[in-house]
Amino acid sequence: MTDANQTLYAAFTGHLAIALDALEAAGTLPGGLKRGAITVEPPRDPSHGDLATNAAMVLAKPAGMKPRDLAEALVGELTKLPNVTGAEIAGPGFINLRLAPAAWVAELRTIAELGADYGRSDMGGGSVVNVEYVSANPTGPMHMGHCRGAVVGDALCTLLEFAGHKVTREYYVNDAGAQVDVLARSAHLRYREALGETLTIPEGLYPGDYLVPIGQELAAEFGATYASAPETDWLLLFRERAVAAMLVMIKQDLALLGIEHDLFSSEAELQAAGKPEEAEAFLRSRGLVYDGVLEAPKGKTLEDWEPVELPLFRSTRFGDDQDRPIRKSDGSWTYFGADLAYHYQKAQSADALVDIWGADHAGTVKRIKAAVAAMTGADGEPTPFEIKLVQMVQLLRNGEPVKMSKRSGNFVTLADVVREVGKDVVRFTMLTRKPEAQMDFDFAKVVEASKDNPVFYVQYAHARVSSTLRKGAAEGFAPSGEHVELLGEEELELIKLAAQFPRIVEAAASAREAHRMAFFLQDLAAAFHGYWNVGNDRPEKRFIVAQDGNLTSARLFLATQIGQLIRNGLALLGVEAVEEM
Repeated sequence: MTDANQTLYAAFTGHLAIALDALEAAGTLPGGLKRGAITVEPPRDPSHGDLATNAAMVLAKPAGMKPRDLAEALVGELTKLPNVTGAEIAGPGFINLRLAPAAWVAELRTIAELGADYGRSDMGGGSVVNVEYVSANPTGPMHMGHCRGAVVGDALCTLLEFAGHKVTREYYVNDAGAQVDVLARSAHLRYREALGETLTIPEGLYPGDYLVPIGQELAAEFGATYASAPETDWLLLFRERAVAAMLVMIKQDLALLGIEHDLFSSEAELQAAGKPEEAEAFLRSRGLVYDGVLEAPKGKTLEDWEPVELPLFRSTRFGDDQDRPIRKSDGSWTYFGADLAYHYQKAQSADALVDIWGADHAGTVKRIKAAVAAMTGADGEPTPFEIKLVQMVQLLRNGEPVKMSKRSGNFVTLADVVREVGKDVVRFTMLTRKPEAQMDFDFAKVVEASKDNPVFYVQYAHARVSSTLRKGAAEGFAPSGEHVELLGEEELELIKLAAQFPRIVEAAASAREAHRMAFFLQDLAAAFHGYWNVGNDRPEKRFIVAQDGNLTSARLFLATQIGQLIRNGLALLGVEAVEEM
C-alpha cells in the first residue's frame, strides 16, 4: 500500500526538507531555523513550471543570507532529484521546478492505489477540535437561515477528520433564556386550543403551526389541568416539554441534510451545574473580573440612565473595545456570561475550538475571543479558537423572493427546501461561495442542467466518467495503468490539477474553510469537461480510440481516477456522486 504521505506534493516537501538538512550539514545554513512557513505549491503562472517553493524567501533573513544566494544553493540540491528536469529562480528568490512526465504518471498510479484514501492526511496528529455549529434557539423548525451554517460546519468536521483530527460535533442548546419562556407560553395556547378554545395568537408569541401537535400531546396527557392554572404552575413543565419536542424536530430536520451532532449541550444544565459561577471565580482569581460601572450608552443622559455596579470582565486586555458585564442587575447571567462559561467547559476536552455563527452575531466576536484567551491561556498558550461568520441566504424562485411558510410562521423551513431540490443540491450549493459572502439560492437555478450551475457541472463530470467506463466496457476496453506513459500533454495537465487534491485537503483544514474543496471540484470538473470537449473536435483525443487499445486503456485509467477524486471530494462535502444524469 502506498503511504498517503508520499503523494507528490508531500514527497517534494520531504525532498525540500532533506535539501535544507544538507545545506545545514554543509554549513551553508545555520541549524534550528523555523521552517513552518515554507510551502510547496503550484506556481501562480503554470508557464513558470510545475512546483514552486518560497523556502529561500522564508529562511534568508533568519539565516543572514540574501534570498537569491540561498535559492541558488537550494537549486543545486533540488536538481539532483530524480524527475526534476529544471529549476529556476524567479524574482527575489522563489524557486520554480519542472518535473518529468514520469512524476505525474506515478501520481496517477498513486491515486489508483490509495483510492478513497487519496488525500487523507495525518496533519492533525489526532488533536481534538470541537466544532460548534447550527446552535439555533430551540423554538421552531430549522429554516434556511440555519441551513448554511449547518452545512459549513458539518463539511468542516468531515474535512478535519480526513486531515487527521479527532472532531467533536457540538450543538449548544440555548434553553435558559427568555425565548424558551415565550415558547412555553406559545405551547400553552396551542394546548388550550386543543382543548377546544378558539384563540388568536397574540403579538410576541410563536404563531407557527408546528406547535399544534405539541399542544395536542399536552392536552392528551394533562387534560384541562393547566387550562386556567396560573403560569407558575405550568411554565417550567411546558418549557421542558416544548424544548424536548423542538429538539426532536431539529434533529429530524438536520437528518434530512445528513447531519448528526455528537453532543447537544444545554445552557440550562450548564447554569444548574454552577459552571458560570466557576468561570467567574476563576477569572476573579486572576484579576480579570471586577465590580464596576459601565459607561452610559451612546445617546443616553443621566436623566434616563441609572449607573449600576456589575461584575465586569476585563475584555479590553484582550483587544475588545470595552469591558463586558457577565451578570445583569438582577444577578442573572448575561448571554455573554453564560457563553463564557460554556466555552470554558468545552475547552477542557479539546485542543482547538471552532464556532460557526450567523453574521448577526459579529458584534460579540471580540468579547468571546477575549474570554477564551483569558480562561485558557492563564497558565500558558491559550486554546486556539476561531469563529467563522456565515451570511444569510436569500431564497428566490426565478429571481423573485420566495413567500414565507405558514407552517413556520415567518420563514421557509429547511425541510421544505430539501424535499423540493434534494439534500445534495442544498449541501453543495451552500459551499459554492465563501461563508462570509452573501448568497442567493434560486430554486430554479440550483436544479438547472447547465454549466453555470456548479452542482450540476460537478455531478455531470462524475456521471460522464461513469458513462465513459460503461461504454468502454461494452466495447471490450478496460482501464489499465500499464500504458499510462502513452498519455500526452493535455492528459498530463489534467493529472497535475488532480494531484493538488491532497494539498487542498490540508490547506482547507488548516484554514477551516470547507468551501475550498467545492471550489477545487468545480475546477477539476471544468478541466475534465474541457478535455472531453477537445475530443468532440479531434476524434484522436477521445477517451475511447477503437484502433488503439493501449491508449484507450490508459485514458480510461485516467478517467477512473478523476471519477475517484470527484467522489472523494464530494464525500468530504457530504454529497453523493451520481452514476448517470
